[in-house]
Amino acid sequence: MSSLPYVPLDRRGWHLAMGLRPLDESKWFEVDARRDSELVLKKKLVNEERDVVVAIRETGAAPSAELLGLVVENLATYHPGVPLDIVEGEHPIVQASLLVQEDLCVLVHDEKWRLEAACVCFPSRWNLLSKLGATLDDIHAPVPGYDQELSRPTNAFFDRLKPERSFWRLNWTLLDDADLHQPSGRREGLESDPDQWFFRIERQTVRKLPETRAAVFSIRTYVASLEQMMNESADFVENLLLALDSAPVATKAYKGWVGVAQQLRAALA
Repeated sequence: MSSLPYVPLDRRGWHLAMGLRPLDESKWFEVDARRDSELVLKKKLVNEERDVVVAIRETGAAPSAELLGLVVENLATYHPGVPLDIVEGEHPIVQASLLVQEDLCVLVHDEKWRLEAACVCFPSRWNLLSKLGATLDDIHAPVPGYDQELSRPTNAFFDRLKPERSFWRLNWTLLDDADLHQPSGRREGLESDPDQWFFRIERQTVRKLPETRAAVFSIRTYVASLEQMMNESADFVENLLLALDSAPVATKAYKGWVGVAQQLRAALA
């Protein structure tokens, strides 16, 4: 595995925040040397585990069709060398997702924002089908501290979102499995040795569709071994340990980080 393009570790330690930044249209999708292999894996998952990676409600059809058009337009404009192989007969959310390395989710607003269509081939230990039709608060309910700290600003952000201004953010975790496709909700601690751990990040973008007014959430997943990260950055371990130490107890339990800092220090010693 090659280097990660981002290392979202805060030198101030762990803190729960939206961390949104303005998104340039040209950087909505990221294309790299892994594109061919990741799209092959995506297509395989759609064909063999469709019920796991695709979730659709009728209200998501029109926004998904609009999204597909914008995906094709964006790739043709900013990544002109990328093949645009549309899978005929597929739902547009699947067609769009099979063109990019990102997973794609469509949220529609009635009285609240709800997930109405998604193709998520590379989840980080969460179940897509259980989120279909769920509100933003329902989707994030398992996250410790979300209700108290992020529910109100997250809903307000989506309500204020405009087509001409898109955003992106980063998320990270530490796992003992390098697979991109991890739909299991299992979040036990990391029982293997640290030389078998992996640093996993998600680059997430949010934008509003101009015609249907739906919101699109994309997730690009990157994974690198912990050993590689330590070799490439002198302060990586220091910042990682600070984040692990300062994370609340509930967050450590939720993410499977209980005892992880101690394991890492012992291995380094």
